Amino acid sequence: MDAFYASVEQQDNPELHGKPVAVGGSRERGVVAAASYEARKFGVRSAMASVVAARKCPNLIFVKPRFDAYKLASNQIREIFLEYTPLVEPLSLDEAYLDVTENLKGISSATEIAKEIKIKERTGLTASAGISYNKFLAKLASDYKKPDGLFVIKPNQGEKFVEVLDVYRFHRIGKSQPRK
Repeated sequence: MDAFYASVEQQDNPELHGKPVAVGGSRERGVVAAASYEARKFGVRSAMASVVAARKCPNLIFVKPRFDAYKLASNQIREIFLEYTPLVEPLSLDEAYLDVTENLKGISSATEIAKEIKIKERTGLTASAGISYNKFLAKLASDYKKPDGLFVIKPNQGEKFVEVLDVYRFHRIGKSQPRK
């Protein structure tokens, strides 16, 4: 899902549409859990200290997390996935791997399935899809065309795609923080 928590907040509160929103604590020790794309234009990112986020985006609207609302939206999305395949592997409330090799609709193309899954039309929330022959590449592909994008990495493209990427684009790899 794209900017999931912030998108749910914008959907549930129309006054937040088109505005920079950060879900998380707004106090000194708060952290941004999710940032809307309007906030991201200012450099606001998840896991950023709230004081830094507020400095980068003076008009940033902080919203307290509502995990019940996110879980409800996540369940709606998962139900859509289950219409296509029982092989849904959730990673979190806003991410999942789907194995559509043998799917419930009899569609022979994963790309066609991704196009047919109408999350935005059914929930109002945008999602980006990554399609590839393994989970690692599918995750990279899903992050490649955000928001509301679809990207395919075919078997003959995987090695070339990965070799030109910055290592920090890889899922679960980040800069190390010195220990205190």
